Amino acid sequence: MGRKKVELKRIEDKSSRLVTFSKRRNGLIKKARELSVLCDVEIGVIIFSSSGKLYEFCSNGSSYDSVWTRFSKNTRGILKGKLLLSKVLMIERQLEGPNREHLSLTDLIKLENHFDAALTQTRARKTELMLESIKVLHKKEIMLKEENGLLEREIEAIENDVGMMKRLRSPQNLHLVHASEQTTLSLLH
Repeated sequence: MGRKKVELKRIEDKSSRLVTFSKRRNGLIKKARELSVLCDVEIGVIIFSSSGKLYEFCSNGSSYDSVWTRFSKNTRGILKGKLLLSKVLMIERQLEGPNREHLSLTDLIKLENHFDAALTQTRARKTELMLESIKVLHKKEIMLKEENGLLEREIEAIENDVGMMKRLRSPQNLHLVHASEQTTLSLLH
């Protein structure tokens, strides 16, 4: 037998409301934890009860501050993009609208200033993203150079070992190898 569909409205009975809040809060946090582990994502959940008590969950040992900082940074970018889009749409509406012939010189100058501001913001964001990308690439370059140096040292050590083995196996030193083997065998007996 399946569950009946719950009508979404405020629960009037205070004790039932508190029980439902507690169960659903725990379920929400459990689902957030599972999503974080399964998909390797960073999640932050903030819940305020009706009494004003704060409940929070941050995934992967993240601090609430680091999740909030990432959220704020991304939200600012989204808000800048929305503001830019609204400016462009406003300019477009005014230029393509039925009243475009009636625009005065002052109106056209304002539109041009809005357009210049939108273009400046777009270029600034593009520059910011490019600089972030360059920083990431520089870090990768340093890491790869360190890894390359380590690999070169390992290759050099292997080549030294191979060179030593070749010198030991050379015809001039072959009698030394046989003598060493005979000494080892005599010690074993």
